[in-house]
Amino acid sequence: MIRRHVQVVAFLLIALGAVISPGRGIGAADGLPARLSDQEFWKLIETFSEPGGSFRSDNLLSNELQFQHVIPELTRLTRPGRAYVGVGPEQNFTYIAALKPSIAVILDIRRGNLDLHLLYKALFEMSSDRADFVSRLFSKPRPEGLTASSTAADIFAAYGNVEASERLYVQNIATVRDQLFTKHGFALADEDVRGIEYVYRAFFVFGPRIQYSPFGLSGATIQPTYADLMVATDESGQTRGFLSNEEAFGYVKSLQSRNLVVPVVGNFAGAKAIRAVGAYLKEKGTTLSVFYLSNVEEYLKRDGVWQDFCANVSELPLDATSTFIRSIRSVTGDPSDGLRSELGPMNQISNCR
Repeated sequence: MIRRHVQVVAFLLIALGAVISPGRGIGAADGLPARLSDQEFWKLIETFSEPGGSFRSDNLLSNELQFQHVIPELTRLTRPGRAYVGVGPEQNFTYIAALKPSIAVILDIRRGNLDLHLLYKALFEMSSDRADFVSRLFSKPRPEGLTASSTAADIFAAYGNVEASERLYVQNIATVRDQLFTKHGFALADEDVRGIEYVYRAFFVFGPRIQYSPFGLSGATIQPTYADLMVATDESGQTRGFLSNEEAFGYVKSLQSRNLVVPVVGNFAGAKAIRAVGAYLKEKGTTLSVFYLSNVEEYLKRDGVWQDFCANVSELPLDATSTFIRSIRSVTGDPSDGLRSELGPMNQISNCR
């Protein structure tokens, strides 16, 4: 009888271990910390980053309306609790909410993208829920009637009838600065302070109608707005955006509050950033689950440096499930056709194939 009791207890312990195993759950995987201190977070930014470059537009939000279409397959292919690397602005939050990594690194050649993500970090941390977040992002007073069960469409319809407030904007930007400088103690350069104010002003001026190229790059009229992106769906019609429900928002907020969404300035073909990220993940004993590329490979191949990117990818900790998310331009070349998302195995490119 005693032997049988011991066997039952052992079985339960094994089963419990399978449930809460870091590699299978959504907590810190392997040696990844459950949180980074403010000093560790800022050191990673400085250690991973390269000198900034330029791009033809500010990229204050995505222009990829179909980016959620790959999420159902992506969640079947990959495991939560690992690492995520991405590029660009807010679409990363939707992938993070769906994939539930233990750490996310957002790598972009533009230092303005780092400034944008520091702004987002402060807003996530200070916001109690999705409606509060949208209020802060666009400096609009919160309308009555929004609850935890409101859909993204409900939220953006409600804010569509609310005017932005200059007083609220001034108050909010001061609170953002206090959050980053005083609460976290980040050593922001004057350039970054101006960059944060620049992007925040754009959200205030344009509101939920803001587009990828708000300041006049050709094609702006056919680009999706922020509201369009937040109410977009996968191919089955399910809304999977990070503002689709409180659980999705809460997961990103939790990572942000624990300093586990790390913005980095880096060139995909550069000699430092991707390799530094790879070395850190290997040191922590974890695997890269997903690398969201957008359509950066298009520019790398155009500039003749795709092989350098390929060599960088070979330094990342990968396995057979590690997956690229690519954004592919329409074969027609018509901007109105947009970009479609595709998945691909990372272990092939790591061998430069």
